[in-house]
Amino acid sequence: MMPSTAISESEVEIERLMGLHPKGFDLSLTRITRLLEVLGNPQNRLPPVIHVAGTNGKGSVSAFSRALLEAAGLSVHVHTSPHLVNWQERYRIGRKGEPGRLVDDSRLAEVLRRIAKANEGQAITVFEILTAAAFVLFAEEPADAVIMEVGMGGRFDCTNVIDKPAVSVIMPISLDHQPYLGDRVELIAAEKAGIMKRGCPVVIGQQPFDAALEVLMSTAERLGCPSSIYGQDFGAHEEFGRLIYHDEFGLSDIPLPRLLGRHQHANAAAAIRAVKAADFPVTEETMERAMVSVEWPGRLQKLTEGTLHQMAPAGCELWVDGGHNPGAGEVIAEAMVGLEERQPRPLYLVTGMLNTKDPVGYFKAFSSIARHVYTVPISGTDSALDPVVLADAAGEAGLASSPVSSLAEALGAITQAVGDRMPAPRILIGGSLYLAGNALGQNGTPPK
Repeated sequence: MMPSTAISESEVEIERLMGLHPKGFDLSLTRITRLLEVLGNPQNRLPPVIHVAGTNGKGSVSAFSRALLEAAGLSVHVHTSPHLVNWQERYRIGRKGEPGRLVDDSRLAEVLRRIAKANEGQAITVFEILTAAAFVLFAEEPADAVIMEVGMGGRFDCTNVIDKPAVSVIMPISLDHQPYLGDRVELIAAEKAGIMKRGCPVVIGQQPFDAALEVLMSTAERLGCPSSIYGQDFGAHEEFGRLIYHDEFGLSDIPLPRLLGRHQHANAAAAIRAVKAADFPVTEETMERAMVSVEWPGRLQKLTEGTLHQMAPAGCELWVDGGHNPGAGEVIAEAMVGLEERQPRPLYLVTGMLNTKDPVGYFKAFSSIARHVYTVPISGTDSALDPVVLADAAGEAGLASSPVSSLAEALGAITQAVGDRMPAPRILIGGSLYLAGNALGQNGTPPK
């Protein structure tokens, strides 16, 4: 992959489109439907689709689903958003008998030019054009399955033009994107339930709020969707260092997921159930291979080399995570506690967040476990919170905090603060997928 500082052919096309069309969200299916009709409705020529919505866990369940399908020897196209470093990360093209690869840069640029021509300058958002690109790419390349991640919400998200998904998956729902989706979890759940299609299977992941679960269950019942609910029809738990998955077909004793955190047990279970519900083969062998091979960059990813790793205190643990809302903060903090129980280290946060998020809610999860927060700016977005404002939010949540100008300055400040004291610290760079992307790019370790 080219260095993150290079300007790729597809990035040139996307920058041009951003100059012509709005970058934000305008939730509607009218524009994307019109464009797809001009393009010959590629969304109707896809392999079986696993359609994934939720506030948290969408990316993880997509990664697990891909790992399960590829472990069975199947080719899988995957659409996720946002990307961390390079635009091509949003489109993984399936390959028979081997892991899928990120789309070739020139191929993506060609598809974007074709879509822009078909749109003829009409009103549309850049995100809708990027989603149309997924449909075109996936329709024109053979594969056994497609994993399609929702961008925001569900009902009016521009991925929601798929009439008959093989399975719809709804992951944990909590408060996020309130201006667009509503200020109560039941309202957000109603939006995300919009990806359910009459008579098509639905898998409902672990839900932290009963009000959201009730909305999802009633919607599935109203639409006659065969439903599988975490904690009722399937589930997973750790036992003697192994993951025990169970559903109506019995128990499976498999390795713990490679992805860190107890929340990944529930995510893995949802993926297993979803792949089964979509009528793909799932065996003990494929589950074992998937758990040890699954990858999902920027989600509790440990950096063991690279530029930022060299800047950090000697012997420290350096982690990157893109979780950015209170629900994500809780599961990430729980994972940090788990690490602390196995190997005690002082925890320092390096945090950047967007101004659409709830920073106090995020920081509260760390109030009793983090020594200090260094707040940083985020590049690549106009919506980042000022580090001074973010530091005040950390203070409101009960954390000692300091605003700094960069990731490098934050790591230098931590190095100075800890000195030669042992054990070396544990550092978590997080609070935004944009910041996770900044970190991976600056570290020289972009997703592949």
